[in-house]
Amino acid sequence: MTFRSHAPADVIRFAVDAHLKAIEWGGDIHVPAGDVVCAKEVKDRTVDAGLAVASYGSYLRLGSSTRSEQEAVLETAVALGAPRIRVWAGTRGSAAAEPHHWAGVVHDAREFTDTAASADVLVGLEFHGGTLTDRAESTAALLSEIERERGLGTYWQPPQGMPDVEALRGLDLLAGNVLAVHAFSWWPTDERRPLADRFDLWCAVLERMHGQRSLNDVLFEFVLGDSATQLARDAGTLLRLIEEVSREARPEPPDIAAAR
Repeated sequence: MTFRSHAPADVIRFAVDAHLKAIEWGGDIHVPAGDVVCAKEVKDRTVDAGLAVASYGSYLRLGSSTRSEQEAVLETAVALGAPRIRVWAGTRGSAAAEPHHWAGVVHDAREFTDTAASADVLVGLEFHGGTLTDRAESTAALLSEIERERGLGTYWQPPQGMPDVEALRGLDLLAGNVLAVHAFSWWPTDERRPLADRFDLWCAVLERMHGQRSLNDVLFEFVLGDSATQLARDAGTLLRLIEEVSREARPEPPDIAAAR
């Protein structure tokens, strides 16, 4: 999703140059649902470059998708070699969702999670506005109602415009169910910034998630200017944070001006 305008070969090169380990391939541009041939080609290119396929970032909408759409997404994920599929929890925000909409998402989530589990594929709910998982509280409630302790979890990302303390409180509520984190720095609303501009937030996120068995990946989503150079800079920030948090040492903030 970070480099939609670039071919898969370019995305792979950017990831290798930034010393990253895996790629979540999107279902809108790079690996369309149902195109198994494309999925296999992208898988081979990714593996040949020494990278892993982190997941398949689908645009499947639970509660409104058809059985054939679900089958196409799962088939594509398997061909891609993806251990996890990202899906969307409905088509409206939690505050506006009627009971029947909520029930439809729960029904589809149960069925799709069970079907994916038979192929050894996890399901992760996109944590995003305009869906039932637009807040940590609604996400926790949805996961509880779906009642799939294995095979299903959620993504997490800092909600747009939310102060760090409040965002971290939501992460704490979901921590044991977070399968992947989408890492980016937007502030105060949707203005893109270097990852280091929200150094304290990302340090706190990694400290909280360190040792959580549920977490599989920290994935970049959006970089300033859609720039591969900025990806490399942000990756350097993230990798240093991961290394230092793993050593249980509180990292010192970088020289932000120099990093730019």
